[in-house]
Formats: sequence, structure tokens, C-alpha cells
Amino acid sequence: MARRRVWQGRGLHSRASVVRSKAKGSAVLEFAICLPLLVVFVVGIYDFSGAFNQKQKIEQAAQEGAIVAGAQPTSDIVPGSPSSPSNPSSLQPVVAAIFNSLAASGVLPNANQGSCSLSPAPAPTQPSALAWTYTIAGCSGTYPSDTLVITINRGWAALPSQSPAPYVVGSIVTVSYPYHWFFNRVIQLLIPGANYASSTNLTESANVQNQM
Repeated sequence: MARRRVWQGRGLHSRASVVRSKAKGSAVLEFAICLPLLVVFVVGIYDFSGAFNQKQKIEQAAQEGAIVAGAQPTSDIVPGSPSSPSNPSSLQPVVAAIFNSLAASGVLPNANQGSCSLSPAPAPTQPSALAWTYTIAGCSGTYPSDTLVITINRGWAALPSQSPAPYVVGSIVTVSYPYHWFFNRVIQLLIPGANYASSTNLTESANVQNQM
């Protein structure tokens, strides 16, 4: 009788060991399946919060530039005038305000180094009579092709809500700079060949009524 109890005890112990080993194996398998999804989830939260943060900084820079632009004189931007400069001096404080805002917030890590500088003043292109586009390159050591694009339109006009009513003439400032996604690198490790955009140009605009 005693021997039978001993063998029964050993049988129960061995069955318990098998159950525990199976439970451990299931836990390891579940962890191996959930870990990649957890990594994607964490990286996704970090990445999208970073993009939203940079978007807010670009929006703030555009607003600061618009405020400065609205306070600048318009005497040096007469359309069609031979004496009107291709790079009006009244726009330089606007570009400087935007550039300094982005540099201070960390969006431009290489600000005031190499070609990412306002000295000498960047030469703009002129897509329309009262708009100028400034392109500043080399502001990221990791991504040399990244460019900061600033468009300043001093001839923005708001349509009247009631007629007759005077047009509101103001300035609209548009700022664009790329954001590079970390999520793209992670998804490539999990799903080789997955086609996701590695960067997105974040563009924000702000307008204000001209004061002068």
C-alpha cells in the first residue's frame, strides 16, 4: 500500500511538471508573438508624437514670421517697378524670425553651420509678383538633402464677408520642413519589403493683416 502511494505521488509530480513546462512554453510563445507588436506600438506612439511636436514648432515659427511680416513696410515691394529689389530688405526680418524660432526649438540641428545660415542672406525665387520663396539647405547633418522652404506672400487679400466692404490686405507666411519617420525602419525589420514613406514634408501657414 505504501509503495502504491509512493508511485501515485511520483505520477502526480511528473504530471504537474509536464503541465508547468507546457505553461512555460505557452508563455514564451505568446511573448514571442506579442513582442514585435508591442515594439511597433511603442515606436508608433513615439514617432507620431515626434511628428506632431515638430508640426507645432513649424506652426509657431510661421505665426511668428507672419506677425513680423505684417509689421514691415511695403514700399520696397512695388510690383513691376524697376527699382523693386529681387530680395527686399523688408523680408529679411521675417526669414530671420522663422529661422531663429526653428533653430531654438531644435528643428534645425545644424543652424548657423555651413550652408544652413542667414549670412549671406539667401537669394529667393519669386513665384508671383508679391511672393518670395527662400530655400535653405544643409540644416540636418543626418539628412543633408533636407531643405527649409519659406514662402512670404505680402499680397494676400481676404475677401469681404459683406458687400460693400474693404478688402483686407495682409501677409501669409508658409513654412515647410521634412520629418523623418522612425516607424519606417521598424516596419522594414518586421515586414521586409513593406513600402512606407520615409519622410513627410510638414507645411504650416499663418496670415496677418499688413500694418504698413
